Amino acid sequence: MESLLTEVDHVAIAVHDIDAAIAWYAEVFGATVVHREIVESDGVDEALIQVADSYIQLLTPTRSDSPVGKYLAKNGEGLHHIAYRVDDCAVALEAVKASGARVIDEAPRPGSRGTTVAFVHPKASFGTLIELVQEGD
Repeated sequence: MESLLTEVDHVAIAVHDIDAAIAWYAEVFGATVVHREIVESDGVDEALIQVADSYIQLLTPTRSDSPVGKYLAKNGEGLHHIAYRVDDCAVALEAVKASGARVIDEAPRPGSRGTTVAFVHPKASFGTLIELVQEGD
């Protein structure tokens, strides 16, 4: 079987203060934000810092009941999830479901920066929340 994963899209880090995190990455690494967006449906403010062909995604909740808000309250700041690029999110998600693995999204949905995304439950993937990301057309 050929791999459905084409590359790492981003590593997401949950933070309490996104502006402080952005400033830290700029000061320490000289890294700058290439995209920033509030994703209302997920209740997050995200900032993407490009590293080669991938990103570091800094996430902070815009409301306490969002998944990232709940994560921060329970776990504190740190690694939230890893996202892999796929050519076709629907095909990749169906393959995950066909394997019997637990998913969070039953169907692909719109993501930030025009992508299509779906999440695989961390209980299905050795404790790591996985996001499947299809680039926009």
